[in-house]
Amino acid sequence: MIMSYIRTPSCLILAVTPANSDLANSDALQIAGNADPDGHRTIGIITKLDIMDRGTDARNLLLGKVIPLRLGYVGVVNRSQEDIMLNRSIKDALVAEEKFFRSRPVYNGLADRCGVPQLAKKLNQILVQHIKTVLPGLKSRISSTLVSVAKEHASYGEITESKAGQGALLLNILSKYSEAFSSMVEGKNEEMSTLELSGGARIHYIFQSIFVKSLEGVDPCEDLTDDDVRISIQNATGTRSALFAPEVPFEVLVRRQIARLLDPSLQCARFIYDELIKISHRCLVNELQRFPVLRKRMDEVIGNFLREGLQPSETMIGHIIEMEMDYINTSHPNFIGGSKAVEIAKQQLPKVSLPLSRQKDGLEPDKVPTSERSVKSRAMLARQANGVVSDQGVRPVADVEKVASSGNTSGSSWGISSIFGGNDNRTSGKESFINKSFSEPVHSLEQSVSIIQLREPPSVLRPTENQSEEEAIEIIAIKLLLRSYYDIVRKNIEDCVPKAIMHFLVNHTKRELHNVFIKKLYRENLFEEMLQEPEEVAMKRKRTRETLRVLQQAFRVIIS
Repeated sequence: MIMSYIRTPSCLILAVTPANSDLANSDALQIAGNADPDGHRTIGIITKLDIMDRGTDARNLLLGKVIPLRLGYVGVVNRSQEDIMLNRSIKDALVAEEKFFRSRPVYNGLADRCGVPQLAKKLNQILVQHIKTVLPGLKSRISSTLVSVAKEHASYGEITESKAGQGALLLNILSKYSEAFSSMVEGKNEEMSTLELSGGARIHYIFQSIFVKSLEGVDPCEDLTDDDVRISIQNATGTRSALFAPEVPFEVLVRRQIARLLDPSLQCARFIYDELIKISHRCLVNELQRFPVLRKRMDEVIGNFLREGLQPSETMIGHIIEMEMDYINTSHPNFIGGSKAVEIAKQQLPKVSLPLSRQKDGLEPDKVPTSERSVKSRAMLARQANGVVSDQGVRPVADVEKVASSGNTSGSSWGISSIFGGNDNRTSGKESFINKSFSEPVHSLEQSVSIIQLREPPSVLRPTENQSEEEAIEIIAIKLLLRSYYDIVRKNIEDCVPKAIMHFLVNHTKRELHNVFIKKLYRENLFEEMLQEPEEVAMKRKRTRETLRVLQQAFRVIIS
């Protein structure tokens, strides 16, 4: 328990030790040394000087030659047990103490260190010096506490019963709230945090470090494969075979990439909306604690107002994206252009071998034997007229050509001349061919008709041939064009979206918030309901007023 007191830096320690004991083993000095290692607050008290052994004295103890202390030692002679039993007074004890020291020549010259009056005088001097030392700090603490308590007391305000007073109070709160909101957005708030970003700084961080950085990290060709570009090019040509890479696939693909910018732009607007809600919750926290109903009403009003401002912001963002999608400005000075893109594509095109579809057994198509190419190009699936495949399979082309060159029009055999012949008997030959095909039984390939049977196209068609060098150049060029134009649009979006959000949401809220509060809340029939105080607020006001009175009185005493 003693340590809990003497550890206090402003506590003065009296280490009492009997004169007839060993000072080096004094418990009081040991405890005082633990609490005050430097000895700035410890005074040694030597008692029982009157019962020391004959021939001994405490002079060396009082002079601090045994165990030195900064504040020194004082010797005292207290009342004995006999004096207490005889009811000797303190006054008589002090007279006896003074007589004792005068009758002992060994204590001559130590008058300032002997006796209870000298101890009281020494303690008084130490106290005065201590007060002078701590007074500036104490005065400063009282002054700062006084300001803080006065501010808290002012936040509770005074009770107003009249309608005029309530109206003035409400108008003052609404005005201060609107000013505090604008100050936090603009970074002019007096209570600005030094530990984290707050207010308008968070809005700037969202624009530059989240929105812009996220868009800059997007590659428009990241999810776009060469096959996707190739299919887009072929789809854009329609039924024709294009001589040059058309603009249609570029515009289709670039519009698709521009459309991807809509979601992050809308998300950015939502982030700013959330930040404005947080800012509104930090305004006039102490003042509005007094009126919880008013706080709730104001939160509802500003929440609805911010939502109303968010809608035109999102609409404008949608228009910005649609504007970029509706007109692809290929004349933009920063656009790479088609000619330059093709030139770069040719430089980037790697030297590759011929596609596999143009090779056979390591030979190029022009090196494949002529007879084999002829057979492959002219072979067809032979079927009977009734759909049954002939046992003899496909007839060699040489036989077919022989029949065609024989000039036979009898109908028992057929050939190219029977269909595309140049003689005048084409009609009779055709009729004979049809009659033979459907009237006589089929026994051999010569007596059947070869029908070309096409395989049905699949439901999903994709290019199966390996891409040519021209297609590779077109693919690289279109990707270059995509990246070039996407960068132009991205920079426009990074500039226009924050402007739209600031205009329709942030600055609009700053300009119109006070007017909205007046329109929605400044109504005489709502004064009493919104300005109703909880009981705890009245108790805090009373307690704060009393604390303020005490501090003001203490401050007047210090400065007097």
